[in-house]
Amino acid sequence: MDAVVKPQGCTNLKLRQLMRRVAQHYDAEVGKTGLKGTQYSLLSYVCKLGPIRPVDLAREMKVNPSTLSRNLQPLVAAGWLALEPGDDARSHRVAATDAGRDKRQEAQRRWRVAQESLNAQLGPRRVLALHALLDECTDLLAAPRGDEDE
Repeated sequence: MDAVVKPQGCTNLKLRQLMRRVAQHYDAEVGKTGLKGTQYSLLSYVCKLGPIRPVDLAREMKVNPSTLSRNLQPLVAAGWLALEPGDDARSHRVAATDAGRDKRQEAQRRWRVAQESLNAQLGPRRVLALHALLDECTDLLAAPRGDEDE
């Protein structure tokens, strides 16, 4: 009989350590454009989906509305995103400005350099396996039907 395999260590800690290293890797490259990795992600979502209501953007990005609001402020202040009138007097939509689309394109080139560098460091097979494992684990840990926030 095979001995029972029991994982050792804290999965949360190991994932956080990996995430910090990966984030530092991307931030070092994307940061050359003046954007943080999280700002690049937000700008990319708005460029792809916008103009979009903040509540819909938060849902797409899987963040809470207050986090989104806080993260939008510096991009609006920089002139890369704009808040436009919505369907009624109380609502608004988030849209990318021309400067924001240009900034995203600049950051996208830096992101690509970071991704290719990571692929080279880890090896393409390991990156593909990591993506597959992460997707599988995300699906397995997803909230069961009926428990999801609507």
